[in-house]
Amino acid sequence: MRSIISFVGKSGSGKTTLLEKTIAELKKRGHKVAIVKHSHHNNDLDTAEKDTWRFTQAGSELSAINSLDHLAIYRHMDEYFEPHDIANFVLWDFDILLTEGFKGSPYPKIEVHRAEQGEELLTDPKLLMAVVTDKPLDVKVPQFSHDDIGGIADIIEKAAALQDIEIELEMSINGESVPVSSSVKDRLTRALAALIPGMQHNGEVKDLRLSLRRKR
Repeated sequence: MRSIISFVGKSGSGKTTLLEKTIAELKKRGHKVAIVKHSHHNNDLDTAEKDTWRFTQAGSELSAINSLDHLAIYRHMDEYFEPHDIANFVLWDFDILLTEGFKGSPYPKIEVHRAEQGEELLTDPKLLMAVVTDKPLDVKVPQFSHDDIGGIADIIEKAAALQDIEIELEMSINGESVPVSSSVKDRLTRALAALIPGMQHNGEVKDLRLSLRRKR
């Protein structure tokens, strides 16, 4: 189960600059890091007159460009991919996936904050892993300055180690065992890990049983 951690914050909080520095620090520590940015605009990368854009306009569902030093893939979409879908689709050789945005996703979040933007945070407290701020806030999670890249990288490494723990997940319907695909297992495990404090922080949950019944 790859580690997914989201950087969120209001516009102008400094998310992109912080991510640049954090990625560089994690790479220096030997990690393979992937990054996905959540955008509300069409054609952010595949700009007009580029070959891949022309292929997309012609009707290609997926266009790719491969050079000596990079591979870029453009896929036609009718809706947003969630981070785990992106991880399963194209990225196979990394150990940490960072996202900029995706504030509604069920993954641990680091919120980037500036005092001039007010004290209110965007993140659900259950999913808030840390805050990067220029003024201390009344929250019960670690807080870092915008310059403490080492501390931010430390907490990401710790969270990644916890997320990488293998969790067995079995499903049965009407008493009969049902196979669970790896993608569904990954999605359910992440959702549960985000909702249950013990699974997020120190792995204290040793056994968990859920029951789902149709209401009559």
